[in-house]
Amino acid sequence: MKRVLFLSIALCVAVAAAFAQKKAVSTAQSIVKGDKADFTEARSLIQGALEDPETKEDPKTWYVAGYIEDQQFSAERMKEMIGQKSNQPIMYEALLKELSFFEKAHALDQLPDAKGKIKPKFEKDIKGILSANHVYYINSGAYYFEEKEYSKAYESFEQFLKISDLPMFEGEKPAERDSNYMTVRFYAAVAATQLNEPETAIAALKRAAQAPDFRGTDVYQYLYNEYDQLNDTVNKENILKEAMVKFPDEPYFLLNLINIYIFSQRNEEAVDYLNQAIQKDPSNSMLYNALGSVYEDGLRDSENAEKNFAKAIEINPEYTDAISNLGRVFYNQAINKQGDANMITDNKMYQAALADAKSFFEKARPYFERAREIKSDEITYLIALRGIYYNLNMGKELAEIEELLK
Repeated sequence: MKRVLFLSIALCVAVAAAFAQKKAVSTAQSIVKGDKADFTEARSLIQGALEDPETKEDPKTWYVAGYIEDQQFSAERMKEMIGQKSNQPIMYEALLKELSFFEKAHALDQLPDAKGKIKPKFEKDIKGILSANHVYYINSGAYYFEEKEYSKAYESFEQFLKISDLPMFEGEKPAERDSNYMTVRFYAAVAATQLNEPETAIAALKRAAQAPDFRGTDVYQYLYNEYDQLNDTVNKENILKEAMVKFPDEPYFLLNLINIYIFSQRNEEAVDYLNQAIQKDPSNSMLYNALGSVYEDGLRDSENAEKNFAKAIEINPEYTDAISNLGRVFYNQAINKQGDANMITDNKMYQAALADAKSFFEKARPYFERAREIKSDEITYLIALRGIYYNLNMGKELAEIEELLK
């Protein structure tokens, strides 16, 4: 009899505890209504119910947890609607919290009862709240982005997209893939690039790239930058080639691909792509200058280097890089010819070879002098001129340069 009595008492205690937690859920729901809502107490009450074995599997518990956050959000939003100042950190923090509670409530609400029947009690309310609040996740993301809280900005945008993809909204307005959806997908990706989590950023950017008509060139530039930070040369090259197909009129991708080929000494490919770029933009002096550099440094082809540097100067007579580059082509040939001359023992042949070398110093001189006129403080031009004046026996000019170089 004592044992039976003990079990009865224990059962009564358990029933009482379960009843207390269910009452706490109802109390938490009731005290967040009206002007005197107590959100702190409501959260404390619901937290106990979320953890208690008797109530943590009850969809109402999770629904009320989300309802509390929604009431907090709505209270602050109402202030804005009537011209008062809202507490935006509290407002958007509540908005970010509510979705996970409603998702859990909805999942539990879809479970069959003891008779195997599914009788959801909260689906209509959950859908109504999430549908009404859907657009505010965009505001939340914008707020956090402006505050440079990029993790929360990313979370806000992701929650907007997640609501759009929830099965409960299939065929309904929140699930529409409208301009808002495309915009949010783009800005979620942009926020992800600020997280220092390349894998997250790349995944978000690839998702945004599925709609290339919306800021597609920006998306691919961000993707290129993410792979660049990872030093992933293979994917850098691949993403540039993919972008070139989708956006053939955007020079960014072609020029960066050319740079990859130049720096990796893939000179023939660099020449091919530079020629493609020149066909699209024949008045771009920088392209001719770059092509000249590839011929000069990569292919050791002075003739084509000279031709392309000259074309760049023809297009832009003030282009000092091209001017000095053409001067350097002649200067380097002069140095090489002078070295060859020094190996000749026959005096007559030596003098002829030396004169030939000096003729190339003379060819280089006007280009470096012109470059110096445009950029008088560029030391590389002065150093080149010192060598030219020395080899041409131009004592007065040499002395001036030596004084400047001091």
